Amino acid sequence: MIEAVFWLVQQIINLILIILVINVVISWLVGFDIVSRRNRFVATTWDVTSRLTDPLLRPIRNVIPTVGGLDFAPMVLILGLGFISRLIPG
Repeated sequence: MIEAVFWLVQQIINLILIILVINVVISWLVGFDIVSRRNRFVATTWDVTSRLTDPLLRPIRNVIPTVGGLDFAPMVLILGLGFISRLIPG
């Protein structure tokens, strides 16, 4: 039974990582003016991924400010989730 819980936690971490990477890539594409947020697909994807990742990133952003226009919060979250993932047996 405990193995199933560990598996579920691992899958949730993987899902969060995928959503976070999608959010970061879209922010880069919008930032470099490759895609426009006026595009319905881009706007919807940005909105969904932001709503899912912002509650996790907000506490990190409160501790680590943006430096020179670079937001290091996603990188810190990815490292933290990777660390937690390594602690899970199996």
